[in-house]
Amino acid sequence: MSTTIKVAVIGAAGRMGAQTCAAVEEATGLELVARLNAGDDVGAGVRDSRADVAVDFTVPAVTEDNVHAVLDAGAHAVVGTTGWDDASRGRVVDHLERVNAGRGASGLGVLIAPNFGLSAVLAMTFAAKAARYFESAEVVELHHPNKVDAPSGTARHTAAAIAAARADAGLGPSPDATEDGWEARGADVDGVRVHAVRLRGLVAHEEILFGNAGEQLTIRQDSFDRASFMPGVLLAVREVGARPGLTVGLENVLDLS
Repeated sequence: MSTTIKVAVIGAAGRMGAQTCAAVEEATGLELVARLNAGDDVGAGVRDSRADVAVDFTVPAVTEDNVHAVLDAGAHAVVGTTGWDDASRGRVVDHLERVNAGRGASGLGVLIAPNFGLSAVLAMTFAAKAARYFESAEVVELHHPNKVDAPSGTARHTAAAIAAARADAGLGPSPDATEDGWEARGADVDGVRVHAVRLRGLVAHEEILFGNAGEQLTIRQDSFDRASFMPGVLLAVREVGARPGLTVGLENVLDLS
């Protein structure tokens, strides 16, 4: 990768895409070389602009295809679009293995971040550390009503980390006497209940609730403006080239030991 990192933004006309374009243009050591939107040929746009990194802020229906096109064009990908599952991530891993065969440390990287907000990443990290100490755990995510998926990728990522920590600690399911009306209990992510709120005036918020007999711990983070995501986006753009293969979660590029 050159000293100046050349960046293409996919979904540049959207709210997050436009904010990302502005952040890249203002950042030192980065150069915005392409703004790609619906109807554009992503592979050709990345290839013709000679982008080193492509940032995807689109919609779940197209984000996987965009990542494959970016890899075929020879660039790294940073992805903020949610809606990923084990199958779609697995296909990206397979693609990376093919394109990176024999490339070693110079191989291509894909970084998928359910949330680029530093407060959100820290909340997820703190929640995973706290999970083993509490009998009950639930997650509430709150977003603007234009969000197309529920629960959010952030909430799924948080719940999965909580579930893994609980399993490592040998904890069983959270106590819950519900016998009917399970749909009112929200989604189940690896045994952790996640609830989604869609409300005008919100941007992106998460509340993680832990409980024991006689006590409760609440971890809450609030993103009031999309500008809060930009430090994380820029960090991912700068770091993805040093991480061949698939990385899921911005916490993996932060020093949170």
